[in-house]
Amino acid sequence: MLSPRLDIRQSQSLVMTPQLQQAIRLLALSNLEIESFIAEELNSNPLLEAGHNDDSPNIAGVDDSPDLQEAPLPEPDIAQATDHSLTDYTNQGDNLDAGYAQEVFHHDSPSDNPTSFTGEAGIDGSLGFDTIHHTGGYEGVDREFADHHQESLADHLEHQARLCLTGDKLAIANHMIDLIDEAGYLTESLASIAAHLNITEEDASEVLTVIQGFDPTGVGARNLSECLMLQAQEADRLDPAMKKLITNLEWLSRGALSRLKKLCQVDDEDFADMIQELRNYNPKPGLKFGSSPIQSVTPDIFIKQMKDGWAIELNTATLPRLLVNRAYYAELKAQPSDRPEQSWLDEKLASANWLIRALDQRARTIIKVTQAIVQYQEGFFLKGIEQLKPLTLRQVAETINMHESTVSRVTNNKYFSCAQGIFELKYLFSSGIQSSGSEEGAAAEAVKSHIARFIAQEGNHILSDDKLVDLLKAKGFAIARRTVAKYREAIGLGSSVQRRRQKAISAS
Repeated sequence: MLSPRLDIRQSQSLVMTPQLQQAIRLLALSNLEIESFIAEELNSNPLLEAGHNDDSPNIAGVDDSPDLQEAPLPEPDIAQATDHSLTDYTNQGDNLDAGYAQEVFHHDSPSDNPTSFTGEAGIDGSLGFDTIHHTGGYEGVDREFADHHQESLADHLEHQARLCLTGDKLAIANHMIDLIDEAGYLTESLASIAAHLNITEEDASEVLTVIQGFDPTGVGARNLSECLMLQAQEADRLDPAMKKLITNLEWLSRGALSRLKKLCQVDDEDFADMIQELRNYNPKPGLKFGSSPIQSVTPDIFIKQMKDGWAIELNTATLPRLLVNRAYYAELKAQPSDRPEQSWLDEKLASANWLIRALDQRARTIIKVTQAIVQYQEGFFLKGIEQLKPLTLRQVAETINMHESTVSRVTNNKYFSCAQGIFELKYLFSSGIQSSGSEEGAAAEAVKSHIARFIAQEGNHILSDDKLVDLLKAKGFAIARRTVAKYREAIGLGSSVQRRRQKAISAS
């Protein structure tokens, strides 16, 4: 017989509270995204205040008040060069809920100390943080790079259209300009444009002819040949021989110079002059105009070699400090109010304290993960990309006793600055290939770097993929020919046949 009854059972389960979910989400955010998140929290929580982030005197004694508690940040870590010991930040630090009467950092970022970081390259090749230069064009890593806004190609063309067209023709021109891509090419056929605007192809062609006379020369072309034709016509060099050369660009790309010279019916001197003229033309005239603001890259972490190890510091210039105003909380708590208001106030205090703890834990976790990466990839920080080792998220996770997903969140969308330049943390994770000089092998990025260097130094002796395999084996990399071809194509380098043709064209 069935009957209802009550039983007591004990079980374990993992519950993801909203606070825990948000703390995990904070790990994946960059410093700039954290800044936006904190701004939202400051608007929603009256007990939170933004603290000072510089060494200037405090205004109205905000930071000096014992009633204002700030989120402590981990100090720069220096791993000793002798044993490369790594400090575990999770086991140090003061009580996160205690008030701080002074800053944990005397200087919030390397650029705040003009004597410690000179920005000049030292004897050992290290470079200060103030003026680190990267081949990608980054300068001044201790500030957010200014966005550069250029006039877009569409704006430039529309301005010219308004000067010489009116009425329906101006409307047709504006429609065509919208169909011109960033390189300056018209992406739709005249028939399609005419059908869409309910006009004749002759009207569309007439307006296109006007647009093709705009600056930059070659804009509005429908293919490469037409683009070069327009530029040759503007330079008054569009003679029959040049027309044949531009019409048969495929032969030029194949290196069939003798056949092309015979077709153009010119001698060696005139042919060389025509090719030189062709080199002066711009195949993508629209690219000199900006299409959108340049995206800035601001490092989240600074890594610098010191005499006794490595200094690792968060870029606090982009990481605002948070303060809990307990004096304001006590003032509101003392006022007569009903229970819902008191509960709301207690909830805001708990939320503020939790956020400060979460941000502090985020900072310490980032430092801890970066320490493990620097220890493993020390060769990269000392000598460059060619010393990069294969590294996986699991290796780092096992080293610091964290879950692999946590390491993935920490390294996601985070950039670091070092003597080699500015890189994403994910860049230091690379698959490995067999190497005779190392038990753990070599990173794929290191092999690509060697391939690029070999090809850059080949001169007139073009290196085949088989020869590259031999050169890499001499460096200790056991790598197959097909892998060399794959890596070569990945870094945008042509085959030996393509490079040989390019050399012949350049020499003509």
